[in-house]
Amino acid sequence: MLATQLLLGFGILLLGNLSLENARLQDNYIAFNSETAVITALQNPGKEIYADFCIQCHGANGKGDVAGNPPLAGSDWLTTKRNESIAAVKFGLSGAITVNKTKYDKNMPAMGLSNEEVADVLNYAMTSWGNKQTKVVSLKEVEAIAKK
Repeated sequence: MLATQLLLGFGILLLGNLSLENARLQDNYIAFNSETAVITALQNPGKEIYADFCIQCHGANGKGDVAGNPPLAGSDWLTTKRNESIAAVKFGLSGAITVNKTKYDKNMPAMGLSNEEVADVLNYAMTSWGNKQTKVVSLKEVEAIAKK
């Protein structure tokens, strides 16, 4: 009985040590001390959502289109109207807005995204095409935005 317990304890210790060693391997974690790694981590969840719901109007390059859809690339509206940006993605948008000194008056339908998807796609847009987000859009922040 004692020998079995000792053998079992040694086996657990050995397996635990192996798993700790594997966790320390360079390939098993992302170093979030570089700007590129942080941006990549923010973009990954939202990139697919953007491709599924936003790309047809705002384009693969985020520059909008000739049909009157505003750009997201270099958009002052994304940076200066944060709550409005969240509300637009969450609930849709109607009425005129001004983006980079150009007026746009085209409706954007509600996409039916979850709050988490709204945060993910906004984090993607706010870190793509030269946009430099300084504050991550959080799930809590999206949940706090109510329809007007």
